[in-house]
Amino acid sequence: MTALDTLWLTEAIRLREEHTGPLDDQEANRRARQQGGDLAARIQHRATWLAERDGLLPALRHWKQGARLSVMLLAVLVIISGAGLAFAALGTGPVNVFWALGSLLGLNWVLLLSWACGLLLAGEHSASLGRLWMWLSAKLARDANAAHLGPALILLLQRRRLNRWLLGTLVNGLWLLALTSALVLLLLLLATRRYGFIWETTILGPDTFVAMTRALGTVPALLGFSVPDIDTIRASGDSALAVDSARQAWAGWLVGVLLVFGIVPRLLLALGCWVQWRLGRARLQLDLGLPGYTELRERLMPSSERLGVNDNAPAQLHQVTSPVAHHRAEGALLVGVELDDQHPWPPQMPASVGDGGILDSRESRRRLLDQLARYPAARLAVACDPRRSPDRGSLGLIAELARSAGQTRVWLLPAPGGQQLDANRLADWRQALDALGLDIVDQPPLTWLETGNDQAS
Repeated sequence: MTALDTLWLTEAIRLREEHTGPLDDQEANRRARQQGGDLAARIQHRATWLAERDGLLPALRHWKQGARLSVMLLAVLVIISGAGLAFAALGTGPVNVFWALGSLLGLNWVLLLSWACGLLLAGEHSASLGRLWMWLSAKLARDANAAHLGPALILLLQRRRLNRWLLGTLVNGLWLLALTSALVLLLLLLATRRYGFIWETTILGPDTFVAMTRALGTVPALLGFSVPDIDTIRASGDSALAVDSARQAWAGWLVGVLLVFGIVPRLLLALGCWVQWRLGRARLQLDLGLPGYTELRERLMPSSERLGVNDNAPAQLHQVTSPVAHHRAEGALLVGVELDDQHPWPPQMPASVGDGGILDSRESRRRLLDQLARYPAARLAVACDPRRSPDRGSLGLIAELARSAGQTRVWLLPAPGGQQLDANRLADWRQALDALGLDIVDQPPLTWLETGNDQAS
């Protein structure tokens, strides 16, 4: 994932929280604090973790795939359009050279001047091709989680005025492709068909067309393209000359003007916009003055850390889908969650199994979570009392513990004194833990903790 992707996801998370309210981010904040760095680095680490948890990271990949596919669709469209320009320019009869030139370059010049005026006067440009690309990218993403990605990218780039360079690269690149397509087909038609060239007028004199033709042919002539002489230009005003040298001179002039006044400017503009985009992207960073980021300062760089549930209940608890990598995890640990005095602790355990204690306070939870963040356990067993209700706080803690271990099992303790457990409450526990994707055991998982297997060696 690139630095731009990280900034993009961070801005998308900010917009999402701005529209839907704060996310359940306690674990994300803890991991960001554990990661260290300045405030910007912690905000980005928090956003990356939330994006991965909430499915925004796959949505970003889908959005980028949609963007690439939309560029390919637009490229096909402009190639076909460029070929149509060449056909329209030459037609089937004698070629009116200035009508042909207008067909090849007229729309290009109008839109180029419009883009340049928008860039200079407004500071941004809203080219139709650019807007079409953004719309197609969002449509082709087909991911509900991608709703904030498009607006987030626009807002992120607007702060450095990078929109104009990104869309400028796209628009000029597509026009370059269209004109190149027109040039290729123009050469193909001129090589395989015989065309005569004329110019016509009612109110202008021949000297005007002589001057225009010579002026437009000045730069192409320097590059080796043929330019009709004055006699040929004057004679072409009466009828299409049947002389091969005249046809070749007009054909070379038309190709040279298309190259010099159409393709070369678009190529230079596309390269210039691309260079500005690359330079601006390298300087892109978060605007920490935004309200959504200033509110995170105390949570990510606090003077004192707090642990607890302060937010509204989410629609559902997040599943344990990303435990730590096995190569980082070592050892085995047994921990109890909110056990009373009727459950003696710790149980008799092998020497190789660590005792995580009973988590019955904010401080004990914070201490163990910080320890697991630094030294993840390869195997973790969490002992729970099924006489209690499986409340959101306990399940959230179990899920967070499980994400800090390679493998996790939940041990539902028997009722003390041979009592019977409430069947409905036990079913609630099993349903909630199944939703978290965790293995449930009714017997002490000591052999598994010690060896990694359920059978003693």
